[in-house]
This record gives sequence, structure tokens and C-alpha cells, in this order.
Amino acid sequence: MSHDQADYLELLARGAAAEAYDRPALLARASGAGPETLAALEHAKQLALRVRAELEGRRRREAELSALFETAHDLAGLRDLDAVLRAIVQRARSLLGTEVAYLSLNDPSAGDTYMRVTEGSVSARFQQVRLGMGEGLGGLVAQTARPYVTDSYFDDARFEHTPSIDTAVRDEGLVAILGVPLMLGSQVIGVLFAADRRARVFERGQVALLASFAAHAAVAIDTANLLAETRTALAELEKANEIIRDHSGVIERASEVHDRLTEVVLRGGGVDDVAAALSEVLDGTVRFTDNHPDAPGADGRAIRRGQEWVAAVSAGGEDLGALVLRGHADLDPVDRRTLERGAMVTSLLLLARRSAHEAEQRVRGELLDDLLDAPDRDPRLLRERAARLGADLDVPHVVLAARMEGPDSGLPEHESAGRGASARGAGGPGAGTAVERESADRQRLWAAASHLAATRSGLAAARDGGAVLLLPLGPDDDASELARRAARQLGGALRESVTVGASAPVAVPADDPSPISGAYDQARRCLDVLRLLGRAGQGAAAQDLGFLGLLLADPGDIDGFVGRTMGEVVAYDRRRGTDLVRTMDAYFASGMSPARTKDELHVHVNTVAQRLERIGRLLGPDWQSPGRALEIQLALRLHAMSEAVAR
Repeated sequence: MSHDQADYLELLARGAAAEAYDRPALLARASGAGPETLAALEHAKQLALRVRAELEGRRRREAELSALFETAHDLAGLRDLDAVLRAIVQRARSLLGTEVAYLSLNDPSAGDTYMRVTEGSVSARFQQVRLGMGEGLGGLVAQTARPYVTDSYFDDARFEHTPSIDTAVRDEGLVAILGVPLMLGSQVIGVLFAADRRARVFERGQVALLASFAAHAAVAIDTANLLAETRTALAELEKANEIIRDHSGVIERASEVHDRLTEVVLRGGGVDDVAAALSEVLDGTVRFTDNHPDAPGADGRAIRRGQEWVAAVSAGGEDLGALVLRGHADLDPVDRRTLERGAMVTSLLLLARRSAHEAEQRVRGELLDDLLDAPDRDPRLLRERAARLGADLDVPHVVLAARMEGPDSGLPEHESAGRGASARGAGGPGAGTAVERESADRQRLWAAASHLAATRSGLAAARDGGAVLLLPLGPDDDASELARRAARQLGGALRESVTVGASAPVAVPADDPSPISGAYDQARRCLDVLRLLGRAGQGAAAQDLGFLGLLLADPGDIDGFVGRTMGEVVAYDRRRGTDLVRTMDAYFASGMSPARTKDELHVHVNTVAQRLERIGRLLGPDWQSPGRALEIQLALRLHAMSEAVAR
């Protein structure tokens, strides 16, 4: 080896710049070396430069591999996704020595890719850009899963240029761009970019380097996502455990409440016992009220009303009352459900108590029905049944007939019932509703009468569209006072007008309860007369009605009195189909004024005059004298009552 060739080895050893390799040849030419020597030096120079390039390539690959290893190690140590993404773009920019690096991730739901992290970017528009699949260089990489590089973005026609993307790239001032896909298996999850603001050719080794880095980055992203999902799952699991613990506490408390309420019911406790048990469980004061102004609807929910919590006690849509809790500003769902469950148990107890009460009242009503139908019953058995129910038939009793007053309150009960049936038979609108309302009113009257009878050790039953009561007569009682008191009490309980007719006191022989049936007939006649006299809503006994009362007590001669007084007119109406009886009634009711009578009857005054003339011929010319007029008016009332009873 010549001295000049050794110079090249020295240059290689100290890593001299490429231009330093021209110096040995220049010195040899200056010293007058021949062509062979110069040719040999040129050949040695080329070999040395090749060796130098190979060494530099190896050193660069070693540095890149070292940097890649360090990057992978750093990424593996990161757990937060945002930190991983920032580290990826920072290392990409550092490895390739570019001015800008950025990363986009695919959005499967939107079908595009969006900018996620940037490093070195100065444009807000660029940092917020979204690329459709196939749009721009990044969209093309995301769609094809292959690296793409351009040394002049705006002059490259291989990908689709869109105004929004080109504007963003121009705002950032980018020229040369390299993009490689972030792959998980065969799926592209995003694109990693390195870019410069000047023209630059990215070598194949740089493309491969960024692609290798992208592979590590994709794994790091997946790991971070998995860790995030794991942390989320753990948090959800912990939350689920808390819910389970809370539910376990709820179940334990619900079990305790169930046991307490079950114990109350099994030992025959009542509504107050339920309220006391709830007061202990809820650490407050619970009371039952059958009339709370702020009670919620019958939907079973507990609702706050001022300083109280109120839970409706209801059954079948019927409001039975409410449980009211005081002492709690707020209730958690468990305590609220406890109060609601207590309301449900209370409603069941009330229904059971009501059912037992109604069963007892039905038994009392059946006994009274049998007493009224005495001819078919064994008197001894009837008295035994009465004794078991606490009814003492050995003391005098009074029979009361009661009836609620409705739209037809001016009519006797049979006439009212007949008119109601006729209206229902017509099938007019609301007929079914009227029938249901009448049935409900009778049920209410029976319930109120049963309660009244039970408070006085008596009996009550539903009968003939109304109610009948058999009440013992105390030492200081009389039939009239019993009737008036019953009318007030029943009317107050029902908030409706109730008319009550009473019989005279009746004793029940040990071997024959039939006087009760006769007393009931007397009480019904008294009821009918009260309504005919316009005294609906009052109570009275036969003794309160003067002459009418005597007739009620001994009604055998009523027909004879009516026949003697106005029989000719009644017979004439039946034969001819005329309306003379009604004309007389209207004439006396109008103060014996023909003008007012024609208005009452809705006929011409001449028609009234003709009818009055006909009545005079039938009854005699003195029929309008005060004495005769009084008898005729009384006969008219008795005739109307008889007609009503006969229907």
C-alpha cells in the first residue's frame, strides 16, 4: 500500500468529511505524479467513499434502532392514552428531524379520520381538521393501509384534494408530508405523519423507520385502550359491588319491616299497631288518618307535603285514608318504600275489618228479614239468633222505615220507583248510570242504617228501596224522637236528605214476632205521608200526624172516607178517562183560583171552568164551602197515598 492510499484509511478512521477525500489526489497532481498514480488514487478514493457511506449508514441505522428501542421502552411505560399519543408524535418528529409531526385516529361511527394530537403545529384550523376516507394524503393512507409520501403536497395528484383539507395544510404551511398507517392486525386505527414546511425527499429508510415506529405506537395505543377499559371495568365492578352492598342493606331492612308487619297482622293487631311499628322502623311518628287534606291519589306512592310524608291508604281505587309520617325532612328510597308498604298493609287490615263488619251486618239484616216474614219462621229460633247478636226482643221496639231523597223526593216510594223503572225502560242516555247510582245510594243507606242500629243494639236491613231499622225503646225514648234523631244521623252520615217514618212502640210476644211486620207497614205508611205532605228529609211517627196519624194507626176506614167524600169524582174519571181528581188537587193547591189552576194544568181557563162545573154537579153545589173543601182536600191526600201504596 502506498503512502497516499494510507491517507484514505486515515480519513476513514477519523471520519473526515466527503470533500476531504479529494486532497490526496490534488497533492499528488501538484507534485507531478504520473497518470498511473493519479488513476490509482482515484480508485482508492472511490473505495474509501463507499466504505465511508456504508459506515455512516450503519451508524445511522444503529442510532435509529437505538432510538426506536428507547421509544418502544418509553411507550411501554406509559398508561394514559393521551400521554401515549403525545409521546408518539414527539418521538416521530425527533426521529425524522421534521418540523411537524401529527397523528389522526379513525372514527368508525362517522366513517372518517380526525386529527388527535399534533407536535410543532401552529394552525388551529389544521389541528381540528377531519378527513374523509380517501380525502387528502392522510385519508388515502387510512383507506389503503399503505404509507404515502409527497415532497410537494399541492403538486401531487395521487390523492383527492378538497378545499377544507387544502386550506388547513396551507394554513400550516406544509409542503413535504410522509404518512404511515397505525395498524392493529389488519385494521387501520389511524395515521402517523411527519412533515416539513419545505420541499424534502423522504428516503425509503425513513419511511421504513416511521412505519416501524407506527407499529410500536399502535401496540402502545391498544395497550393504553385496554388499560383504560380495564380501569373502567374495575370502576364499574366497584360500583356494582357498592350497589350490591346497598341492595343487601335494603333487603335486610325490607325483611325486618316485613317481619314486623307480619307479626302485627298475625297477632291480630290493628291500624294503630301498624303505625306504631312503622314509627319504630322509620324513627319518626306515624299516624293513620281517614281524612287527610293533602293525601295523594290512590297510586300507592309516598309524597312529601310540607313537613310530612303522606302515603295513601286505598283499595280498588277507593280512598280509605292515609299514613302520615312526621320527623323526617327527607326519606331515602328504602324508607319511602317502607311507608308505602305500611300503607298497603293498613289497607288490607281496613278491608278485613270492613268485611267482618259487613258480614255481621248482613247476619243482622237476615235476622230482621226473617222477623218481618215471621209466618214462615220458628219464633224460638228467631229469638235465639237475636240473643246471639245482642238484640233483646223482650223490650219494646220501634220500627223505622228510612229512604234517601233524590230527584223524585216529592213522590211516595212506590210511585218514585215506578217512574224510575219507566225512565230506565225508555233506554235514554245515562239510564245505566242512574240505575247504578240508585243501587249505590241504597247500599250507602243500608251501611249507615246498619251502623246506627249496631250502636243501639238493634237490627237493620235493606228493604223496599230503602232501609228498615228495629230499635229498642229506652225508658226516656219515644217513637217520634227516635224517628227525628235517625233522620238527622242518617242524613249527616250520608250527606243526603233522609226521610224516616216510625211505628208506634211494639212488644214482641215470645211465641209470635208478627207484630214487627205490622209495625213496619205502619212505619212505611208514615214515611209515605211525610213525603206527600212535603216533609221529605224529616222524621216522624204516626202520632205526630194528627188525624192522618190516627188513620195510619187504623187504616181500615180510609177507603170508606175517600169514597164518601169524593167517590163520585173518582168513579167518573175511571169511567170516562177524565182528569177531574187532578183538577181538584190543582184547584185547591192554587188557592181556588181558576187562572192559576189553568197555568198549573197547562189548559185553557174555559177548560178549567168546564171541569169545575162538572165536579160541582158530581159533589153538589156546596163542595167549595170551607167545611166540605177541607174534607175533600184530606180525601185527595189519602187517595193519593192509597194509589201510591197500591202500585
